[in-house]
Formats: sequence, structure tokens, C-alpha cells
Amino acid sequence: MSLGCCVVARGLLKFHSVSHLFSSFGEMLAFTLTAFLELMDHGIVSWDLISLSFIKQIAGYVNQPMVDVSILQRSLAILESMVLNSHSLYHRVAQEITVGQLIGHLQVSDHIYSVYFYSFMQHVIRGNRPIKAEMAHQLYVLQVLTFNLLEERMMTKMDPTDQAQRDVIFELRRIAFDGENDPTGTEKRKALYTKDYKMLGFTNHVNPAMDFTQTPPGMLALDNMLYLAKFHQDTYIRIVLENSSREDKHECPFGRCAIELTRMLCEILQVGELPNEGCNDYHPMFFTHDRAWEEFFCVCIQLLNKTWKEMRATAEDFNKVMQVVREQITRALAMKPSSLEQLKSKLRSLSYSEILRLRQSERMSQDDFQSAPIIELRERIQPEILELIKQQRLNRLCEGSCFRKLGNRRRQEKFWFCRLSLNHKVLHYGDLDESPQVPVSDIKSVVTGKDCPHMKEKSALKQNKVLELAFSILYDPDEALNFVAPSKYEYCIWTDGLCALLGREMGSDLTRSDLDTLISMEMKLRLLDLENITIPEAPPPVPKEPSTYNFTYNYG
Repeated sequence: MSLGCCVVARGLLKFHSVSHLFSSFGEMLAFTLTAFLELMDHGIVSWDLISLSFIKQIAGYVNQPMVDVSILQRSLAILESMVLNSHSLYHRVAQEITVGQLIGHLQVSDHIYSVYFYSFMQHVIRGNRPIKAEMAHQLYVLQVLTFNLLEERMMTKMDPTDQAQRDVIFELRRIAFDGENDPTGTEKRKALYTKDYKMLGFTNHVNPAMDFTQTPPGMLALDNMLYLAKFHQDTYIRIVLENSSREDKHECPFGRCAIELTRMLCEILQVGELPNEGCNDYHPMFFTHDRAWEEFFCVCIQLLNKTWKEMRATAEDFNKVMQVVREQITRALAMKPSSLEQLKSKLRSLSYSEILRLRQSERMSQDDFQSAPIIELRERIQPEILELIKQQRLNRLCEGSCFRKLGNRRRQEKFWFCRLSLNHKVLHYGDLDESPQVPVSDIKSVVTGKDCPHMKEKSALKQNKVLELAFSILYDPDEALNFVAPSKYEYCIWTDGLCALLGREMGSDLTRSDLDTLISMEMKLRLLDLENITIPEAPPPVPKEPSTYNFTYNYG
């Protein structure tokens, strides 16, 4: 080990020459790269010692159009570790590797890497098998990062003096009102531009470029409108001409709607937000089209136009229409459509009348559970349900769980076991042949996330992978038992159970979810006999005492 560390610390330049020597021996080079990565993973030598020439050498393997799969995998793993462990190396790697070069490996039809990748995406996104939490999180991160590529355009204001940008607006007007084979018509209509821009639904009829100076959505809205006009020309012309032929008070302003809709979609999909480490909320349909964002906009703008007609809306109802459209989109996305066609189908079922029906149903249900007697019943039931959840958590701790040992990220097969004794007095933990104990009475506190001792020892970038699943038991004398849960479910079970042992409140998301579910179920069971009976806000008055008690039974 010492010799290996010395080689890594002092011989990075020599490694460059060694890898060059092995360049004609794919398997030997792959083993060399693996050995280097394993040595660096011990954390004894800083990644900041890596030279620029070494980065170029590793990036060179990735940039080669045809390279052995094992070498490609090791090279990508090394570059990934550089990015994770050094802020300075991040920028150097970014200069050497581009997304286009990585996609190039997928575009080689006879390359095993592309075969595995496309096969994987086909089965993951469209398969019937459930996707594990870790894979779902990676798909969610990919979705977020993909949408974040739109942030630059979203935050870019239009320059009214830029002729190239103004030409895009001219193109929108031309497609809507000028025939492709009508060159003379263009000259005739130049004096009517202001009227045309009003028919297109822009707020500023004289200079519509001013409509795109607010961010968000900035130039992203104009990009969406141009995509609709070019790739769905019939739909675009139909929407514009259909609204221009309506009465002025009932016309749906296409330009204003498209700009506001783009802003709304950015909010719904959280464009520009960083990925949440504990979130798995991805949408399969965005992985089925190479222009998914633009196609999503095209579907939603047609929905907006349809809803406007159903509501018989006027300009004063603009905000109401947008609220209904937001609800339609969020409800449809919550159903996780697997394709854009499924999204269209679900949106068709969520008409304006259906939204009104759903709102009324939810309002009635909410009103029923907000009355004073129901709230009082809920408060009486809650302690019983909390005790039930507490016992379930403690029973689960008595069964025990396996936890991954935190260390070398490429040696995750090492686990240790921990369980609570049946009398709830001792925590047993250790490897197969070990059985150390921690008395519950010695536990001082339970900490999570960044407060854990084993998280403080990690760099900020390495923390992110396990931060949401980390917790520690602090016990006398100033020692800690550190955990990394295998899943979010196990994390909630153990943190809740440990809090219950210490007599503290169980505050996990799982407890809140279980509590709401069980209380709701219990209340519905208890209220079955009162179905279709109005529950008064106040109890009925106590009747007056009878004048005599002669009716009482005399046991004589």
C-alpha cells in the first residue's frame, strides 16, 4: 500500500509514459487504469496533484471514436472522480470533454457501449418492471440537468435593436398571414404589421419585441413559438386564425398566452433549480423525444386554446384560464404518462368541466374534515395511531437491518448488521462473528445528514451521494455509531425507531404519511354510521331536568 501511494504521489508523470507504453495492449492498460483508480480511492493522495498532461491523456482515451469498452469505462470513472473530488480539476476536465464527444460513443452502431446504452434506456423507460429508487433518482437528475440547459435562454432578454431577433418575430407573422407563394402579398401587408401583431396576441402591437424583455421566460418563449410555427405549422396557423376570427372580447391572445405558458412550464418543471438529493420524481415521457420540451409546449398551448374556448373566456379571465391550465397540466403529469401521446389523452380527459367537478369533490371532502367535531375526533385518535406507528418502528428495529460500510465506493459489498434487543434495552451491531453492544441508556442523541461525524470527514462533493441516508448514534463516552441506510425507507424506519426509544417525536416523512393514512382510514370507519347525516358544529343542548322522577324504577 505504501509503495502504491508513493507511486501515485510522485509518479503521475511516469504513469503517463507507462500508459503510453501500454496503449497497444488494451487489457493491460485497463488493469493499469483500474489500479490507479483503486489507489486514489483510498484518499491518501490528493486529486489536486493530477497534472494537466495526465488529464489530457485520460481524456484522449474517451475522445477516441473507437476504444476498448474496458478502457472507456475506467477512463470515465477516473474523470468522474476528478470532477467529484477537485473543484479545479472540474474546469480542466470540462475543457477536454464535451457532451458531443460522449454522445459519439452512443452513435457508433456496432459498438458494444451504444448497444448496452440503448438497450438499457429501452428497458428502463418503457419496460413494465419497476425501477429501483437509485435508478429513478439518476433519471430524475438527468431530467433536471437537461431542463437546466434551457435556463440561459429563459434568463436572456430580447434586444429590440437586434435585427436577427426581430426577424424571428417577422417569421412568426409571415407564417401566420403570408402565403409561401405570395411574394406580392408581403409588400401589401407591410402597412398592416401593427394589426397583424395584434391578431398574433402580442401585448405591444407596435414593437412586439418588448414582450420578450421580461425574464423568465425571456427568449425561451420566442423559441417555443418559432418551433410551433415551423414544425406544427398547421396547428399554429389554425390557432392564430381561429382566434382572430372571434369577437374581440373572446379572442385568445396567442402571443401573451405563449409567453405566460412558457413561464408556467418553467415553474412546474423547475427549470434552473438544482437536483434534490432525495427526489426520484422523473417523467418518462421526456425521455422518448429528442425535442421533448418543445413538443411539451406544443401540446400545452393547444390545451390552453381548448380550455379558453370551453370557459368562454375574455381578456379579463386570462389569469383564471392560466390557473385552470396549470391544474390540468400538474394533474396530468402526476399520472406519469409514458409518452406525449399518453399525455394528450390524459389532458383530453381533464376538460374544464372535469376540473370543476374535481374541485367541488375535493372541496366537499375537505369541508367535511374541517368541521369542529371531526377535528376533535382526529385529535382523540392521533395518540392511538402514533403509538401504533411507534410499535411498528420498534418491531422493525428488533428484526434488524444490514448497512453498507462507508469507505471505498467501489467496495460496497461489505456490510454490517444492527438490531434492537427484544427488551428494547440494547443495540446489537457488528460483523458476522462480532456482537458489540450499545446500551440504549447510554445514547445521548441521534443526528442526521451533515451533523453526522462520518459526513464531516467527507468532502462536500462526496457527501451528496449518501447525505440523505446518513445518521449516527452519539453515546457515552463521546463515541458514535455511524449508519448509511440502504434506502430512504430504511432511513425513516431507523431514525423514527431511535427517536421513539429516546422518547422523542418521530418526524420523518414516512411517519407523517403513515399517520395521515391511518387517521383518515380510522375516521372513515368510525363515521360510517353517519353517512349522509349532517354533523352539527356544536353538540345538541342538554334537556332540562324532569319535574319529577316518579318514572324511575323502585327496587323496593
